[in-house]
Amino acid sequence: MAETADTNGDAGTGSTSTEEEEDVEPKFKYTRMGNDLKKILNTDLITCSSVHPKFLIFGTKRGRVHLLDHQGNCVETNLSNDDRHVHTVAVNHIDVDSKGEYVATCSDDGKVNITGLFSSENNQNLCFSKLIKAVALDPDTKSSGVRRFIVGDDRLTIYERKFLKKLKSTELCTAEGNVLSVCWNGNFVAWASYLGVRVYDLNERCSLGLMKWEVPPQERLENFRCNFRWSNDTTLLVGWVDTIRICVIRKRNSIEAASGNLPDYIVDPISTFQTTFYISGLAPFTRTQLVVLGYRKQRSADNKALRPVISVMEYKMHSSEEILTDSLSIRDFEKYTVNDYSLNCIVEESRYFIVAPNDFVVASLIGTDERVQWLIAHCKYEEAMAVISTHGGSIDLLTVARLYINHLLKNELFDRAAKLCLQVFGNNKALWQEEVLKFFEYKQLRSVSPYLPTSEDCKLDPHYYELVLYEFLEHDVSGFLNLLKEWPPTLYNGRYVINTIGDRFRKQNANELLEALALLYSYQGDFESALRMYLKLQNKDVFKLIHRYNLYENISKMIIPLIQLDRKCAFEILLDRKKINPEVVVHQLEPNQEYLYWYLDALDKVDKRGTFHSKLVELYVKFDRSKLLPFLRRSKHYAIQDALAICKSENLYPEMVYLLGCMGGVEAVEALNIIIYKIKDIEMAIEFCKEHDDEDLWNVLIDESAEKPDIVTKVLDGIIDYVNPELIVNKIKLGQKIPHLRESVLKMLWHFNLQEEKLDIAHQIQQADYFAEHSELVAAQRRGRFVPYEQCCAKCNRVVLKKDVAVSSSLVEFNCGHIFHEPCVPNLYGNEHCNQCHSLQDDQEDSVSVSGT
Repeated sequence: MAETADTNGDAGTGSTSTEEEEDVEPKFKYTRMGNDLKKILNTDLITCSSVHPKFLIFGTKRGRVHLLDHQGNCVETNLSNDDRHVHTVAVNHIDVDSKGEYVATCSDDGKVNITGLFSSENNQNLCFSKLIKAVALDPDTKSSGVRRFIVGDDRLTIYERKFLKKLKSTELCTAEGNVLSVCWNGNFVAWASYLGVRVYDLNERCSLGLMKWEVPPQERLENFRCNFRWSNDTTLLVGWVDTIRICVIRKRNSIEAASGNLPDYIVDPISTFQTTFYISGLAPFTRTQLVVLGYRKQRSADNKALRPVISVMEYKMHSSEEILTDSLSIRDFEKYTVNDYSLNCIVEESRYFIVAPNDFVVASLIGTDERVQWLIAHCKYEEAMAVISTHGGSIDLLTVARLYINHLLKNELFDRAAKLCLQVFGNNKALWQEEVLKFFEYKQLRSVSPYLPTSEDCKLDPHYYELVLYEFLEHDVSGFLNLLKEWPPTLYNGRYVINTIGDRFRKQNANELLEALALLYSYQGDFESALRMYLKLQNKDVFKLIHRYNLYENISKMIIPLIQLDRKCAFEILLDRKKINPEVVVHQLEPNQEYLYWYLDALDKVDKRGTFHSKLVELYVKFDRSKLLPFLRRSKHYAIQDALAICKSENLYPEMVYLLGCMGGVEAVEALNIIIYKIKDIEMAIEFCKEHDDEDLWNVLIDESAEKPDIVTKVLDGIIDYVNPELIVNKIKLGQKIPHLRESVLKMLWHFNLQEEKLDIAHQIQQADYFAEHSELVAAQRRGRFVPYEQCCAKCNRVVLKKDVAVSSSLVEFNCGHIFHEPCVPNLYGNEHCNQCHSLQDDQEDSVSVSGT
């Protein structure tokens, strides 16, 4: 029965490995083969071996060959029943055909045996007088029996079975020294001599070249076994001494082929690198990785060999990287040399067989569950979860995830634990609630809060959300407030939270707590309390609350505080008549006249009804007189007498002038007097008179100017086109000195001349237009008109024109298009209208009058 092999010892000393080695994830699990093999090794030592998917076979130091199943039990075959197939000395090499029917062995006794395991028909027993180190069977699976095999001594020879079972030998190559190793794949044979490695092409019957190997210092190359392995039909792995070379057999390209008489194929080393140990065997692992069995170069303190290692290496162009290295506990490892170990493999099953003289260990890829268990034991939970996600297995992903969460909580990595909950729990309410309690035990509900489910698909019981809120309230009031803003209010019992805030209210956090209360009150529908809280805080979110819940009826008594908080936002609400009645706003703003002025001034821009214009007159006088006169001019919704009284009380002369002017009559004269005596602006007085164009006003202005010589010229300049200048000229006293009078008179005369010229030109233009239009009219009336033959008289309905017949009477045509014979038109020269159209119009009028009776 197989037993587990210990691989954790440090070579040579037996002490445990370092923690760094233990943290490297193992690729393999190791099993020491027992059963019948154990009994054989009690009396003999293994010298060579080979592995087939059906069985194991090895040769011993005593020259015996044993075949066992993969559990180490002996299998009865021709090898165990016939002593002729036993060598007299140690077996050097064993090869098995791909079908598992024939075995080839060789030894230093000079014998090469080809043995059928279950048939003796094609057996061969050859005896050479030389040491035979290598033998290889034809890997071709199509041929039945053994038709070809290769033997290596001091040359490389191929033997082919011909007619009547006769063997024909053909020397392929001569070796430098002896042939040390042979490996056959398809048409290519790789072999090693004392000088290096060659590949022979059996199709072309030529060598593809020599790869010389570097001789180690103070060593001989032939003292090391050359390890071959074909990873595929064209890729050869070579491990010799401490160097590994990856070679690809490829066809020469056109440039290479043209350079001379060279073979079609070439051996191209794509990667070469050295190892820290001597190589006892190698095998493919993945596309770019190898499994290498190594013999350590170092020796123990008492100069004994150290434990062998098995290493997984990733190769690159001229370097490699050790993925992992396991130290192997092989029986009697202190006694062995590099050539005593060998490595076989079944690549399809990812099993590797480590063979030593007194031990046989199988390295298998570690299973998914075992790998996950190891990762869990070494706290590599993320990698364990990744393995389960990729490869499955019997261990539940959720189980590992919860172990990982516990590990993170224990190590105070609370945020990572919370993120993991979100990743693995999804919408599992029960698991969420269970894990929330774990965070509660560590007082770290704040860490998990951003990841808690809050949708309808997965909503926890209210108690769990309240626990989170209470922890925030205790340790992070700002976070508590933010959470209330983010979470839907249906997750928790708002009344419980309000009561808890009251119990734990702290003055240093008053602002945050009051805002939290405002939110909670709004969630509960207690909008009056919510508005009070926001206004107490002077928080502009009150406007969002008003808009969100249409609380326009609730703010009637809070208008002044809202304006104090943000006039712009407040007026956006107050100026909308659909939201709040302006009468309500005006009533609330009466105690604060400035706010009332701001409101009514803004309301006037959006509401043209003018309901509060009388009040606005008073407010403009008080807060912004510059807006009063433009307002008075454009508005018609105030009482003029009241506005005039206000303006008189404040001596607002321009406004008084406008209002008095609107009233007209005596009031207009009063307005003119204000301009002359209070404002003292003669230009304004002139413009006022022009605007009203009243004779009494002009007389007042002229009388006033006659008394003041300095303004006479200004009046003269202003009255042109309005008043006869004689009126003011007659008022001038003889000898009175009037500045600039001459210029004003000249200007006045020039203006009158200009007006006369304008009238003459206009008359000429009018007269020219009249004659031109009259000429056009006469010409149009004299122009001939087209009359078709089929045209009938509108009176007698007879054709007015006939072909080739002279016209008996003149024709009369009206502009409407009707044509008459001249006799058919009574009173021809006194009749300006078409009788037909005129009678039709009379009929329509009669029709209308009849329908109206």
